[in-house]
Amino acid sequence: MADYRGIAVFCEIKGDKLLPIAAEGLGAGRRLADALGQDLSAIVVGSNIAGVAPQAIMYGASKVYAVDDPLLKYYQADAYVNVMEKVVKQIMPAVIIMGQTDIGRDLAPRLAFRLGTAVTMDCVDLAIDPESKRLLQTKPVYGGNAHAVFTTDTNPQMVTIRTKAMVATVPDSLRKGEVVNIPAGLQAADIRTKVINRVLEEVAGIKIEDAQVVVSGGRGIGGTEGFKQLEELAKLLKGAVGASRPPCDNGWMPDTVQVGLTGKIIAPELYIAIAISGSSQHMSGCSGSKTIVAINKDKEANIFRYARFGVVGDWKKVLPAFTAKIKEMLAS
Repeated sequence: MADYRGIAVFCEIKGDKLLPIAAEGLGAGRRLADALGQDLSAIVVGSNIAGVAPQAIMYGASKVYAVDDPLLKYYQADAYVNVMEKVVKQIMPAVIIMGQTDIGRDLAPRLAFRLGTAVTMDCVDLAIDPESKRLLQTKPVYGGNAHAVFTTDTNPQMVTIRTKAMVATVPDSLRKGEVVNIPAGLQAADIRTKVINRVLEEVAGIKIEDAQVVVSGGRGIGGTEGFKQLEELAKLLKGAVGASRPPCDNGWMPDTVQVGLTGKIIAPELYIAIAISGSSQHMSGCSGSKTIVAINKDKEANIFRYARFGVVGDWKKVLPAFTAKIKEMLAS
């Protein structure tokens, strides 16, 4: 147990830049490392990533372990889990932080199994127990209706963190750190799957996971025409349009904008829920929003339990008036 020391953050990248979830992980890691009086390390995996390591140092890492190999250009489970197992066994961190992303959800359980440890997924808060010095891992349970705090007895202690649940460290270009290059040691035969083709999906406007304002509609919107009114409001607020599961299942909106446990988990500054009942599945995806505004004709709708502001009424009457008022305010 004494051999495990420090905090390590697996930093996801896109091109030559750290993703926001990596900066958030480094922010959480920095606070944990300071509480323990230990070092914060970043693990960066990919191809042609020489320019990424300094970014991790800017966001708080004192040491960056970089694994650069052409076979790591795209995420593939076989390659990444082999590399991560190698790095972790070399640096022996007490805590490993990963993002609750498509990659993190796939990689974290595989890596935990390889390391013979446990992983707590989708954490919204991390802290150090002052007595045991173990990691306190807070995550939503019962569909987001409660939060539970977990600890693990095995090492390393592994977690994934929810997007926007943690605060990124303010980047400092003057911060100094060390970059350690680790060879991947991979062979093409180590990768059991082959990517035949990749299709990049073009997304117009702001993605809901990046938006500060999200205007979402539910089954009560009634169809694609109704969502055009939501798009108008979202555009005025420089935000994005989301949806609960029924509109996506019915083909009114693409699956990429579904908010909920089986869709995207977001935490915007403002979440406007229109004709959404507020099922636990949906609320698991948006309960981290700073402010929730609900519009629903059913005064007993569950969404009002979470909303800071609520309007009981027909959205077809409320929304046009609301949109007109926003236009008036923006014009003045």
